Amino acid sequence: MLLANLDVIEIEKEVNYLPNIKSAKKRVSVIASKSEKNRMTKSRLKTAIKAADVLIAEGDKKAAILAFGSAQKMIDQASAKGLLHRNAAARRKSRLAKAIK
Repeated sequence: MLLANLDVIEIEKEVNYLPNIKSAKKRVSVIASKSEKNRMTKSRLKTAIKAADVLIAEGDKKAAILAFGSAQKMIDQASAKGLLHRNAAARRKSRLAKAIK
């Protein structure tokens, strides 16, 4: 759920101070919504990687390859958005691919 409709009470919980300038108030709102979106994307990424790991551990190679494909796509997307460093993304994909073999 994106936090587009923040009211002052919710902003007070996340920020130690309340900005007085209109643009600063907007930045607090925008940062909160972007943080929420990043949190959701990271959570989906972790879930996809865990699903691939479970299938690899079970030994179901065909299903693991399909799960690896979706996890690889999510890793690439997270890297493109700046949620993961490109070397970290390459390392995660490499470890998953190596585990499948």
